[in-house]
Amino acid sequence: MKSLDTMDVLPREKESTMSANLAAMHRETCGRLGSRAALRFKRDGLYHDVSWSEYRRQADRAAAGLIGLGVQLGDRVAILAENRYEWLIADHAMLSAGAVTVPLHAPLSPQQVEYQVGHSDARGIIVGNQAQADKVAAVLKSLPRLEFVISFDPIKPVGSLKTLTWEGVKHRGALRGEAGAREVAQREAQLTPQSLATIIYTSGTTGNPKGVMLSHGNLLSNSEATMYISDMESSDTLLSWLPYSHIYARTCDHYVTTITGMTVALAESIDTLIVNLLETNPAWMTAVPRFYEKVWMSVEHYPASKRKSELRKIFGSRLKQLSSGGAPLPKHVCQGFRDSGMPLLEGYGLTESSPVISFNTAEHCRVGSVGRAIPGVEVRIAADGEILTRGPHVMQGYWKNPAATAETIKDGWLYTGDVGHLDAEGYLTITDRKKDLIITSGGKNIAPSEIERLLVSDVYIDQAVVYGDGRSYISALIVPNFENLSAKAKELGVDLESDGRFIRNAAICDFYEKRIADVMQSVSQPERVKRFLILASPFKFEADELTATLKVRRRYVVKNYEKELAALYEGVTAATE
Repeated sequence: MKSLDTMDVLPREKESTMSANLAAMHRETCGRLGSRAALRFKRDGLYHDVSWSEYRRQADRAAAGLIGLGVQLGDRVAILAENRYEWLIADHAMLSAGAVTVPLHAPLSPQQVEYQVGHSDARGIIVGNQAQADKVAAVLKSLPRLEFVISFDPIKPVGSLKTLTWEGVKHRGALRGEAGAREVAQREAQLTPQSLATIIYTSGTTGNPKGVMLSHGNLLSNSEATMYISDMESSDTLLSWLPYSHIYARTCDHYVTTITGMTVALAESIDTLIVNLLETNPAWMTAVPRFYEKVWMSVEHYPASKRKSELRKIFGSRLKQLSSGGAPLPKHVCQGFRDSGMPLLEGYGLTESSPVISFNTAEHCRVGSVGRAIPGVEVRIAADGEILTRGPHVMQGYWKNPAATAETIKDGWLYTGDVGHLDAEGYLTITDRKKDLIITSGGKNIAPSEIERLLVSDVYIDQAVVYGDGRSYISALIVPNFENLSAKAKELGVDLESDGRFIRNAAICDFYEKRIADVMQSVSQPERVKRFLILASPFKFEADELTATLKVRRRYVVKNYEKELAALYEGVTAATE
C-alpha cells in the first residue's frame, strides 16, 4: 500500500525549498538568523550560546583547515567523541570540505574503532579527549591509511600521526584567509544531492557492522519531510541528548533543527537529563522508549489527576512535543503520557532510511502504531509481512558490500527486516523483526516483542527478553524494576541477594510467577511465558546487550545467557509441558 495521497507530496503552502546539499542548507540558515542562538551548551556550571553567525564562521574556518591538511572531495574522516557542541560544528566543517563523516559511537572498544576506521578507509579522525585518542593509539598499527588525528581537548601525540588540536585546525583555516574561503565555496559547489555525506555503521546482530551510505539528498529530504509534519518554530528550543553518532539524533536533533532555525540545547549527559530539562525548559525533545519508561515508572504510582502536574515538573512549562523512536514504545507508556496531557508521539525508521519512515503527528495519532508515512515516502507490506519502503530517503547502499546491498534494496524498495501491517487509513504497526520471530517446536509463530511489551507493562519489570525458538514453550529473562522490587522485598521480609547473575529467592520467584501469569492472560497459551530467570542487573552496553540508543539487542542477550536459558528446558517432554 502506498502512503496516503495527502502525505505523498508536501502541502501546497509548504512546497519544497530543498537546498543542493547539507552545507548550503546550513549556510542559508546561518545567514538568515545571524545573531540568534543556534547552540546552547553548559560548561563549568554555566550555559553558553553560539550564534548562527558564529556557528558558520567556526565551520568555515575548520573546513578550510581540513582542506589545508590535504582532505579531498569524498575522503572519509571519522569522529569519535561524546556529544558536545564542537561535534556539530565539526560535522558541518567536514561536509563543507566535501568530506564524508564517519561517526563512531563514543563507548566503542579499540577493536571496534579499528574495524570501522579501517573499513571506511578514513584518512583522519577527530577525537573528543585523551581516552578516545588512547583507543586509536592502541590499534594504530592496523590503520596504515590514517594520517592525522584532531582532538577537541588537549591530548598527547598519537604515534606517528600528525596530531592537532581543534582550535589549531580552525586557526590554520583562518590564516588561509580569502584563499581558504574560496576553496570551501568551490568544494560546496561540487556537492549534489547524490554526493555521499556520511557512512554510519549499524550496530548489527551478528558479525561486523555494515556501513550505511547516506547522501546529502537522503538526509536533506528526510529532514525536510520530518519538519513539515511538525509545527516546529525557529523560536523554539530542543533539548538534545541522544548520541550524534546515531542517525536518529543526527537527523532529528541536528539537521531538522538547522532547517527550522531552532536553538539546540545540549544536555550534559544522560545522568543530568532531568536537571537539564529544568534548566533549559525546551519545547521539543527526542528520546528513546527506555527514557520514557523510566519517567513513567516514577509517576505511575500517583493518582491520575496528579500525573500531569508531576510530568510538567519534569518536562517544563513550554513543552510542545516529545518524540520517541529507535525501538518500540510500550503502548501503556504512550497512552499514560497522553492521558496525562503530555504530547508523546512515536515514529519508525532505521539507519538505512535516513531514518524516518513514518510518524504520528499531533493531528493524526494512533497509539500503538508508528504513524503514517511522512511526505514523499512510500510504504507497503510484502506477502510475508515484511515492511518495504521506497523514496528519496533510501540509502545508496552498504559501503564496500554490494552483495548485502542487493539483498536489502530490490527494484528501489528497501526491505526493512521488520514485520508489520498497514490499516485502511495508512497507520503502520510494527509487530517484530523478521529474523527475531520465534517458531516453537509445535510450529507456532510468535512475535517476541509483543510478549516483551506485555511483560514490561508490569510495574515490577523493567526489561525483558523472551526465548523459545524451536522449544516447546516460551521462557524469558526478566530485569526487575529494582526500586519497586526492593520495597516489595521488605514487605515480604526477604532480601535480594543474588549469585552474581540471577536472583533466585523462592519468595521473589513466586511473586514474579503470579505477576507474569496475570499479564499473560491476554495472549494464547503457546505465547505465554512458562518459565523465567530474574537477572541481578540490567542489560549493559558494554556486554553488547544494548545499542547506542539503549535498544535491547535480543540476539546478544540470548547468547550471553543461552546456557542458563537452555537449562530451563532440561527434562521437559511433551507430556510434562
